[in-house]
Amino acid sequence: MALPYTHHYDLSFSALNLKKFGSSHLQPICCLRCNSSVSSSPFTEKHSLQRYQRDQWVYNNNNQQRPSLSCDDEAASCSVPADSDSIRLNDITLQLPELRKLLQVLKHKRESCGGQVPKNGLGDVFLVGTGPGDPDLLTLKAVKVIQKADLLLYDRLVSNAVLDLVGPDARLLYVGKTAGYHSRTQEEIHELLLSFAEAGATVVRLKGGDPLVFGRGGEEMDFLQQQGIQVKVIPGITAASGISAELGIPLTHRGIANSVRFLTGHSRKGGTDPLFVAENAADPDSTLVVYMGLSTLPSLAEKLIHHGLPPDTPATAVERGTTPQQRMVFAELKDLADKIKTAELVSPTLIIIGKVVALSPFWPQSLTEASRLVEV
Repeated sequence: MALPYTHHYDLSFSALNLKKFGSSHLQPICCLRCNSSVSSSPFTEKHSLQRYQRDQWVYNNNNQQRPSLSCDDEAASCSVPADSDSIRLNDITLQLPELRKLLQVLKHKRESCGGQVPKNGLGDVFLVGTGPGDPDLLTLKAVKVIQKADLLLYDRLVSNAVLDLVGPDARLLYVGKTAGYHSRTQEEIHELLLSFAEAGATVVRLKGGDPLVFGRGGEEMDFLQQQGIQVKVIPGITAASGISAELGIPLTHRGIANSVRFLTGHSRKGGTDPLFVAENAADPDSTLVVYMGLSTLPSLAEKLIHHGLPPDTPATAVERGTTPQQRMVFAELKDLADKIKTAELVSPTLIIIGKVVALSPFWPQSLTEASRLVEV
């Protein structure tokens, strides 16, 4: 099947010709932007219209049991609740009874149509990685599971283009989290997955990137398995791999970087101090990839330099990588935080630090820098 996704890049500098690396007129790159006619964000924002259109079946005040699970025509015309924050109040208590009724309808529908119902009455749960945003990066297995699911619980960083692949008879429920706003606690997500599986539904938990890389997928898997629910994991391309490939940055390179390390920029206590900062992280022969590190980057960069990483280490920050709204900033480590602030990058932004960044065709004077590194 053809996936509806096309990049249209508009580079904010004119001297770069990727087919002519020998040009001596390359200018330093501060920021690259991508123009697109689609919405301002490729992802589901906490109070976006798209979210309420997908989830309006949950907030419907009609308490009558629906005869089927086919898509509702009124979904496209639903309005955003006047007080969207109030929906969060007692959400789990209010919604679970209705969702259970809907899944009972599904079970009866299966039985009447001769569909297979699990012998033990329990459904399967799939933890599916959707990659960094581009639906073309989904695995074939992920697409098949997404299209056959009864109900899908999706995170904020599952792109709208991926959600467009969901089957017409499935239900979607947003459980995303962003700084300062969690639509569900992790414990509530656990209970939702368990309740749906106990009703015999095929439940898909959609996560951006890979479900077992900074996605708390391991916690959900452990909880469900302890309750006797079978969990299957379908890996996704983690942001580090997908975005670095998009920029032509090898995470490892013979003679330049012999290892790669994934870090979370989140602080253990929610402050400005990154969680993983130590002497062994400041290795000039390694590549560092920092997830969720916008707010803690100034402190991270300072400590990495303090522990011996050269201040002129090449680095890049990539907002909404692999999507039409992708923006990038390239700079030396000592200047990266200021460049990000000037460009006003927002979450999600991935940060890559290391000599391999200079191998990207987007790095200023990339040919000269790459030649020097290879010679060394």
